[in-house]
Amino acid sequence: MRLLPVLVLSTSLGAALCSTPLFSAETLSAQPTSARLRAQLDSLSNAHRGVVGYHISNLETGETLTRRADETFPTASLIKVPVLVALFDLAEQGQLSLDDPVVLTNLDKVGGAGELQYLRTPLTLRLWDVAWLMTTLSDNTATNLILDRIKIRRVWQKMEALGLPHTKVHSGSMTRIASVAPDSSAKYGLGVTTPAEMARLFTLLAQGKAVSPKADSTMLEILRHNGDDTKLLRFNYGVRAAHKTGDVDAARTDCGVLWLPARVVACVMTKENADTRYWAESEGNAVIAHIGRAIREAWGAPPR
Repeated sequence: MRLLPVLVLSTSLGAALCSTPLFSAETLSAQPTSARLRAQLDSLSNAHRGVVGYHISNLETGETLTRRADETFPTASLIKVPVLVALFDLAEQGQLSLDDPVVLTNLDKVGGAGELQYLRTPLTLRLWDVAWLMTTLSDNTATNLILDRIKIRRVWQKMEALGLPHTKVHSGSMTRIASVAPDSSAKYGLGVTTPAEMARLFTLLAQGKAVSPKADSTMLEILRHNGDDTKLLRFNYGVRAAHKTGDVDAARTDCGVLWLPARVVACVMTKENADTRYWAESEGNAVIAHIGRAIREAWGAPPR
């Protein structure tokens, strides 16, 4: 059994959780589930030293909670989900095969997240292998190998076709100098989206409408193996979830589908975080983790 790390709360967030609540127990108990949950989420968001946006939907009841949902945020590695969707879309159309070979060379390697940068070359992989590493380990080198194959503009076209015009990948990972949108890249980094658009993408995946029922089911299964449980899943060990996280300087993100058992699509994004440290207990991770716990307590059973 994995042992979860102890969460160190920021001063402001800890105060919000430990001090006298903004709403009395009697008031909260008299409110509908969504109203109680909104009060909790806004209390957490207001206490955070940064900007929090979210779009959270219970697909079974139709309840939806939003905060800054149409505002643009840096995606960090969350943008790798649109890259994955574009790849599977091309495979669905027969323009490529996930069994196609990909040859890794030393020139392809970039730093940051992932393991391909440490492997000996030349190394032949399949597109499926590369997509798995991009999604589950957030491998930056794998991401670039896929973007080299499918091209950045193809990701834009697929997102626009799905009605997600603000969701853009700007460049390969760690290669901002080659950005196709330098101004937006300078502001948002690797990619940009809104909580509402990313929540919409995961909703389409859950409904089998992003590419096809079979392709979407496969992508969700890959996303279920995301290795980062420092955010939405921090206090939700044992909860089935298909999600993707992102970490970059002043932004932390996590979006996905949670089976509680009701299907809940949750997208929580932060920016302008005062705490920019790259560790599990950063304040951006903490606020997303507590939002994840509040969602589960409102709409699900206790975790195993």
